[in-house]
Amino acid sequence: MNRGRLIAWTALVGAIAALNYGSRFSGSNAATTHSARDAVYSYSTFAGGLVVYLFWLALVLAIAVDRWNLLALHRPLSWPRAAGLAFGAIVIVFVVEGLVSLIPLPESPGKEQGLTPTHWEPSHAGAFAANLVLFALVAPVVEELTFRGVGQSLLRPLGRWQSIVLVGIAFGVAHGLLEALLVLVPFGIALAWLRDRTRSVFPGIVVHGLFNGIALAAAVLT
Repeated sequence: MNRGRLIAWTALVGAIAALNYGSRFSGSNAATTHSARDAVYSYSTFAGGLVVYLFWLALVLAIAVDRWNLLALHRPLSWPRAAGLAFGAIVIVFVVEGLVSLIPLPESPGKEQGLTPTHWEPSHAGAFAANLVLFALVAPVVEELTFRGVGQSLLRPLGRWQSIVLVGIAFGVAHGLLEALLVLVPFGIALAWLRDRTRSVFPGIVVHGLFNGIALAAAVLT
């Protein structure tokens, strides 16, 4: 039974990665990048993203149907311990991000996706707030249920650390980026480690949401 679910999950992640890499390599010109950076100031970005994430979530739930424990929607064994582990994961991710920033890459991993705005547009504050909800709440929930939920549960029979590393790699590749893999893969591994230690996706959702939210806020405030 789980073999079929694993095949379906692998196909889903592969399709997401293929779509993202296809979009990246077919729209890498400067005009497209500039437009993408303004996307967070558009309600259409929120509406389109919400539809995509809801469809994505529906597929994940279809894979987990009748086996809802695969989603790891359990309370952590201990909330204080989970908070401490989450803080440790955040520190590790920012240390890795700092180290990667020292590497002379063609493009900064933080800017490669092209969604972080370069300045604040107060006239579009409403659309920015909507997209902040999309990227700091909706996206983390769907992605954590996909990777640290169903994915990690299905890969767990391969071994504890094998599943943690494979989920981290899958998470990074699914974003369809290159330079950013140096940050996304360690980030995915850290979140998978957090899920493994707490037996829950909730701490990872919080960390993931904070990471995305801080990145967007920092982009317009600095």
